[in-house]
Amino acid sequence: MIVSNIINNHDSKWMEGTGPFSDIVISSRVRLARNIEDLPFPQHMTEAQADEVLNQVAQVLVAKEVRQAIGNLEVVSLRELSALDRQILVEKHLISPMHAEQVESGRGLAVRQDEVISIMINEEDHLRIQCLFSGLQAYEAWEMATKVDDAVETMLNYAFHERWGYLTACPTNVGTGLRASVMLHLPGLVMTNQAQRVLSTLPQIGLAVRGLYGEGSEATGNLFQVSNQVTLGPREEELVNNLTSVVRQVVEQERSARNSLLQNARLMVEDRASRALGLLTHARIMNSQEAMSLLSDVRLGVDLGLLNKVSIKVLNELIVLTRPGYLQKLAGAEMTPTSRDVKRASVIREKLEVNNEEDK
Repeated sequence: MIVSNIINNHDSKWMEGTGPFSDIVISSRVRLARNIEDLPFPQHMTEAQADEVLNQVAQVLVAKEVRQAIGNLEVVSLRELSALDRQILVEKHLISPMHAEQVESGRGLAVRQDEVISIMINEEDHLRIQCLFSGLQAYEAWEMATKVDDAVETMLNYAFHERWGYLTACPTNVGTGLRASVMLHLPGLVMTNQAQRVLSTLPQIGLAVRGLYGEGSEATGNLFQVSNQVTLGPREEELVNNLTSVVRQVVEQERSARNSLLQNARLMVEDRASRALGLLTHARIMNSQEAMSLLSDVRLGVDLGLLNKVSIKVLNELIVLTRPGYLQKLAGAEMTPTSRDVKRASVIREKLEVNNEEDK
């Protein structure tokens, strides 16, 4: 029932718009890659071995001591879910696009009702433990992920080497197996033509910059993911602290850019945000790219105090609600791109209208 409720409910805890720097940092995530000792990596497993991993994880998560430590997680096989349901899980950042395409035996997901904790089973590694928080809470996400990791490790033997650390399918994850990432909204840097200069320096200090859905995705709506590239050498805590420190610097540069816009182009920014809100509340057809761009403009207007009666939580929810999977779930049928554009515009109008009614 947990997975079913998650698929049918657009809301997620990371959408709350709370936590430090939540006007710029949408969410923070920590992922730990782990593998079970004496079993091949997922790419080389037989169906029987893949099922064995899925069953072992399911048995661990129902153990009393594990549930007391991390709560109740439901395990589901991906082959039991429709392609649309898997797409929705991608849109909610609970599974990767690659995992959504893998419906072979043994591919699965474990997730807690609040979606803070999830575990991809037999993706690239046997376990991908993920914790997702609102705002800049990478350290808190790491603490929670460590808690899950410790609870699971009491009942499973991980593949571990004294020199190399945790062994993973991809060499770039060997060591800590940790990937910490934050999702940033950076319209100020983009509008002042500073984004390229600021973000291009991050790979030089061991950080990667990607789009909304991680590797291989484009940055839309001025949303960028920043994550660590190095997993071997530094301790987990050092990796998380380094990411947090750099993100704080990016946040300060974004704030400076926003202040510059307020001082030098306030009317232009206010007009842009107001026009965006007008389009979103009245348009009858809206493609995904346009929706993300307009939502970004409105969000900036809200953050700068130029617009009111629009909550950040609603804008965060619309990031997911306007995606193709959720639109088709709401419609209860597969849709053509054109019909999705019509439905997207309708959903945005209704959501913003409800938000305005609640604020009256």
